[in-house]
Amino acid sequence: MATTLRANTFLQRLVGAAALDATIYEEVESDPGATAQAMAVVVLSSMAMGIGARGLGGNSSAMALFGVIALVTWAALALLMFEIGTRLLPGRQTRSNPYELLRTLGFAATPGFAAVLASVPEVTVTVLVGTWLWMMAAMVVAVRQALDYDHTSRAIAVVLLGAALALTIALGLGVLFGPTVS
Repeated sequence: MATTLRANTFLQRLVGAAALDATIYEEVESDPGATAQAMAVVVLSSMAMGIGARGLGGNSSAMALFGVIALVTWAALALLMFEIGTRLLPGRQTRSNPYELLRTLGFAATPGFAAVLASVPEVTVTVLVGTWLWMMAAMVVAVRQALDYDHTSRAIAVVLLGAALALTIALGLGVLFGPTVS
């Protein structure tokens, strides 16, 4: 008698992703239907970040912009980490496609929901830094599972290199197209 496994619900996936549960990331990686869920996670996480940024004196009028920027960044980061992970630092068993990384990295944004707590001015910086570190840890798990790495150290290298390249590109674009400071 064969047993069939039922996929976790969206809420179960969120809890598992936040808990850095590798089996949830494996499930999301292999479920093409989870792409829309991953997109929702990215948008909701960016909205939580926007609300949390109010603790730094920001306003909530940029919420839509946060969402658009988050979606573009998510897609670009997934492609960048795919290229790094499959071409520069492939493991023995690395077999992946950009969509698998897109889904797992989308769910790695789940810890960003906690950023809404940063709207309390007394804890803003602590919450934002903690949330960022938690999201980086989730990205390591997401990359490790999506790229089928044997060792976490390779996933850490991909995440750090991808983040450094993304930051460099963002700073370069900011210098080129940002406002002039006199």
